Amino acid sequence: MVTRVFLTIDTEFAWRHHAAGLDVETIYARSIEPAGVGLSYQLDLLAEHGLKACFFVDPMPALIFGLAPVKRMVDTILAAGQEVQLHLHPNWTAARVGDRGAHYARFQLHEYTLAEQRDLLRGAVELLVAAGAPAPIAFRAGGYAANEDTLIALAELGFAYDSSHNGAEAAESRIALPPAQIAPIDHHLIEVPVTVIEDAPGMWRTFQLCALSGAETAAALDHAAAEGHAAVTIVSHGFELANRLGTRANGVHVRRFDTLCRLLALRTDALPTAHFTDRPALALGQDDRPLGANALRRRLRQAEQLWSNWVAERGV
Repeated sequence: MVTRVFLTIDTEFAWRHHAAGLDVETIYARSIEPAGVGLSYQLDLLAEHGLKACFFVDPMPALIFGLAPVKRMVDTILAAGQEVQLHLHPNWTAARVGDRGAHYARFQLHEYTLAEQRDLLRGAVELLVAAGAPAPIAFRAGGYAANEDTLIALAELGFAYDSSHNGAEAAESRIALPPAQIAPIDHHLIEVPVTVIEDAPGMWRTFQLCALSGAETAAALDHAAAEGHAAVTIVSHGFELANRLGTRANGVHVRRFDTLCRLLALRTDALPTAHFTDRPALALGQDDRPLGANALRRRLRQAEQLWSNWVAERGV
């Protein structure tokens, strides 16, 4: 059986831009279409390489800015032939326009009771569908901050998949699975964990665009294919190819995204990308092991990361 690749892109308004007092159009520009390397750029590159991606869209800012910005995201994604699934940052439920982030609800989904999570999820589904998305069947909690109650609520609401478990984010990702669990597993519903690699013995690093070098990405993909893993789940964000201000491209991250797309296009026979709506056949509960630590790859990535943080992130 081939190894399915879920290339997932969390698509959301960055709270930092709201807290900076920016207007909704500027928040959209800097969060969703920053510096010419945002959503539209990513969709074009995916199409160029014939890849499928899942865009986890957070509709909660619609509570204060209206549905129009969320509908714009959804329409852009669907028009490109990609899928929209549900993302949720609950802090937006108490936000107010123009208050520079002074008002907010609890940030982490696991801080809410089962009943509260059920209500939040139900409301988020209604917003996403009202913005033009098909009824979602897959979910990722903002900040990976899900727990067992999250999965119970999702199953009750008819979701088929969750992708919140992330062993590299144990402080917030509180689903009762081991940190090294990367294989999809039947756990209230089908949990599709975010892939991690071993950064150092016993330490995990998320398979995220801004977290792994091109060499680590290639090694992780080849490892998954060689070992017959059930799935690889990769994370990115709509704003991740730009600096944190959203004002200019981060050249390191742009190159990493380009490299990722090229690697996946070259490996499509062994590592085909999939949408959750494809409901691909997945071997559940395999003992898939993350890529092991490699000191040389780690040092090279740390050097590249230093350049990204001190050079590529600078500028206005």
